[in-house]
Amino acid sequence: MYGEVWRTGGTKTQTGDQLDDYLEIRAAKVETNNDVDSTSISWSCLKGDFDDVFKIFDELLREPEFRDDKLDLAQKEYFDAISRRNDNVDEIASRESGKLAYGPQNPYVRVAEYKTVAAISRQDLVDWHHNYVHPNNIILGIVGDFDAAAMETKLRQTYGAWPKGPSPKEEKIEFQPAKPGYYLVEKEDVNQSSINMVALGIRRDNPDYYAVRVFNEAFGGGFSSRLFRVIRTEKGLAYGVGGGIGSSFNHPGTLRLSMGTKSQTTAESIQALDEQIDDVNKHPISEAEIKRAKDAILNGFIFNLDSPEKILRERMAYEFFGYPSDYLERFRSGVEKVTPADVARVASKYLHKDQLAVLVVGHSSEFDKPLSSLGPVTKVDITIPPPPGEPGPPAKPAQ
Repeated sequence: MYGEVWRTGGTKTQTGDQLDDYLEIRAAKVETNNDVDSTSISWSCLKGDFDDVFKIFDELLREPEFRDDKLDLAQKEYFDAISRRNDNVDEIASRESGKLAYGPQNPYVRVAEYKTVAAISRQDLVDWHHNYVHPNNIILGIVGDFDAAAMETKLRQTYGAWPKGPSPKEEKIEFQPAKPGYYLVEKEDVNQSSINMVALGIRRDNPDYYAVRVFNEAFGGGFSSRLFRVIRTEKGLAYGVGGGIGSSFNHPGTLRLSMGTKSQTTAESIQALDEQIDDVNKHPISEAEIKRAKDAILNGFIFNLDSPEKILRERMAYEFFGYPSDYLERFRSGVEKVTPADVARVASKYLHKDQLAVLVVGHSSEFDKPLSSLGPVTKVDITIPPPPGEPGPPAKPAQ
């Protein structure tokens, strides 16, 4: 909510709509955004408009207004999204399997509800900005056509006297994966099932990261991967299938294998995934598969860095999460050094079917055989709690 209304709410001198008009005639942008780890503010403009647009950027950075009408609009947009969040099978599967991997109370899988959105006030946004937006908590990066010395002088003149604030405390975040087993979200209005097998993954600073990347690409990363070749092409069971051992900068990623199949092949598809997990230990990824995987990773990585803007974002991410400044340069050599033995080792170390929580979203009465034939099943309730002051759905009769 903060990341949106920061921009739309405007500054003390101009509303967000006035900023839109001001920037549009200059083909410029000043935007704010957020994800689970950070908030961001950015600008882009023609060289000749730098002073005018930078002034807007600075005002929004330090003196946002968070106008009530824009907060109200953002809340209505959230309400609309909440009302539709159970429409798409794959979205349900991604959301609920994330909760299984991290634990339902983990902030990385927290879900907005009518009640939590309605509780946010303008003062909450003002307080958040006051508590966290300080120069010692900010990384500023600029790329473009400018004189570096002059730009540094400009930035020091603008921000040199900005007083520091308290550093944010390090949050202790608990990861409590669900017990291995089968979990079912009943959805009777569909004719296909979305299957996700999940567990905790790794961090990107894990020494196994490069071997994991190569394994992921070879096992479940694309059209030439094992999962795609066997389960989709040879067996014809899946619309799409893939996944691997996920990684994130500052917390464990999600180990996730996912596929979509018609309702009548749900159990068969789960068993096919299980077979591939077993088989990769019996028949490790071959040198030919590893070569294809390395080529795909390295050729694709180039497109992440094919502009100065992308390189800047990448380097700022390393700085933000405390990674070495040469992390980017290490990537290619790290991937190239991965051996077949490394790939076999990480597959054996991290991927075990008896440690996975298996979530199925689908119409269970149309499954080829009951999910319970594979093991005990826990039903997952995705009922959306009602908005404040409105009654919830009627209670189901006792059975």
